[in-house]
Amino acid sequence: MLKRCAQLALLGWLIIALPVFAQLSESEMAAEADYQSKLKQLQKNIQSLQKELEAVKGNREELLRQLKSNETEIGDLLKKIDEIKQDLRSEEQALLDLNREREHLLGEQHNEKKHIAQQVRAAYQLGGQSNLKLLLNQNDPEVVSRLLKYHDYFLAAHTTKISTYLENIQRLDAIEPQILRNTQSLERNRAQLQSRYEQLSGKQRARQTTLARLNETINNKDEELQKLARDREHVEKLMQQIVETVGNRGYVNSGAPFADLRGKLPWPTAGKITHRFGTDRVPGKMKWDGVVIRASEGSAVKAIHHGRVVFADYLRGHGLLIIVDHGNGYMSLYAHNQSLKKNVGNWVEPGEVIASVGNTGGQQQAGLYFEIRQNGQPTNPSGWCG
Repeated sequence: MLKRCAQLALLGWLIIALPVFAQLSESEMAAEADYQSKLKQLQKNIQSLQKELEAVKGNREELLRQLKSNETEIGDLLKKIDEIKQDLRSEEQALLDLNREREHLLGEQHNEKKHIAQQVRAAYQLGGQSNLKLLLNQNDPEVVSRLLKYHDYFLAAHTTKISTYLENIQRLDAIEPQILRNTQSLERNRAQLQSRYEQLSGKQRARQTTLARLNETINNKDEELQKLARDREHVEKLMQQIVETVGNRGYVNSGAPFADLRGKLPWPTAGKITHRFGTDRVPGKMKWDGVVIRASEGSAVKAIHHGRVVFADYLRGHGLLIIVDHGNGYMSLYAHNQSLKKNVGNWVEPGEVIASVGNTGGQQQAGLYFEIRQNGQPTNPSGWCG
């Protein structure tokens, strides 16, 4: 069973890497395969780290595990809701196109009915004469020739009109059940969307209950400092694993290297910076390693540069977290997300949506915690983002 899982996992990595392999030389393909292997090892190391972090017993630890479960399920539900909404938009457009085609065909059918009726009247006026009758009833060869041509043209046009009319009927016969199927599918997806929203409301209420109970376990500033110190320790261990496993690999892309873009990179989301790099988080004891951008819940979080996702999961204290490796030791970190749009191994481009702003990790307000790291060490994002 384990062997089978390993084979499926390898197949998954190869599928992700296929667009890359198609454009690489033999040596680059070998390097890519090596990197894929390192990413797999990194996932194993991170799983061990997560188990280690959650192995501690106690009431607060159990509440933190519950919070992780609440917030992860909320993130998964929101991701599913986005997928259903996208399906609904596609189905609504397809249904609109089918209805438009039906209206067009009905209009053509009406016009063709009139033309066929006109041709029937014309045929009646000709007296239903065959080519032979026309030939025998006329003395002037030119008149005979002209009448024969007209007669042939009339019959051909008549046949074409009837053929088109029948084709339109067949197409209408095919469209009607298709419209019915699309309408039913649309209604099912709308019902599923409503069900997901109801589930989401329940999970959000459960999260608020868990969060209130968690806050009750912190009695003073010292305990708050201890919590923050543990959260920082978690992310430092994670970054250490990433740096040691993935290394200092460079990426080939059409844009400028990360190191050349100091002061020119975009901010990952629109909002107000409420905590800046290097300012006091706990006066005299702890400073901010990144920035907090207060933004509307659900707002898009975008990659600041080309790179590859090396972490996309829940991390205690940081909630739903995504980390992008930009090559040559540079990484960007995006925390407290509402939901994640990318998976480990995915390539991302500058400005591509990778997550949505949230308050996971036990935050009271929605916002994005954002870091830029060089060789694992935090560096001021304001020096990089213009």
